[in-house]
Amino acid sequence: MPSAGLGLNVQVFNTNGESVKEERGELVCLNSFPNQPVGFWNDDGERYHNAYWADFEQCWSHGDDVLMTSHGGMRFFGRSDAILNPGGVRIGTAEIYQQVNQLDGIIDSIAVGRTHLNDEKIVLFVQLSPSVELDDKLQHAIKQQLKTHCSPRHVPSEIYAISEIPKTKSGKLVELAVKQVLHGQEIKNKGAIANPHVLDEVAQLAHTA
Repeated sequence: MPSAGLGLNVQVFNTNGESVKEERGELVCLNSFPNQPVGFWNDDGERYHNAYWADFEQCWSHGDDVLMTSHGGMRFFGRSDAILNPGGVRIGTAEIYQQVNQLDGIIDSIAVGRTHLNDEKIVLFVQLSPSVELDDKLQHAIKQQLKTHCSPRHVPSEIYAISEIPKTKSGKLVELAVKQVLHGQEIKNKGAIANPHVLDEVAQLAHTA
């Protein structure tokens, strides 16, 4: 994106709430704007506050992982809740999908982080074409593709095949729900998922891993 909207005090904050440039962080806005919602339907204010205002005091947090260039433009890496952090390195899941989904035999994929020994490891789920199996050769091809075209940090520690990739009814990936399943947490908005039965497959794989 070449620039911020007129009249918007848009900045990028690091985890300490400090404004940064040429560094990945959270997209924030320090003033109000015309299309800023005042709340959520059937909400006492808690969900709305947690969605946009809980991360930084008196500051709108948009939920996007971005980098502001020296010229004031923005590079978007993905949603903040879809950011992986293996070894302290921020990785956007879109970076993984761009490489994995172009491989022969893979229809779609979804990647999440699993907490492990005070760190995070990447867990990748793939939907395969009919008659294709997730054998050692395909797993090696996935890892090699990510290592070559991204970095060794992008390589998943675990890869599983599932029948479908869980998505919302509007077609968006539900990375947060998959991550909650992996950690044995309650899925907060299961009704918005178009194919929630796939999460049972994820839960079974998480249990056997």
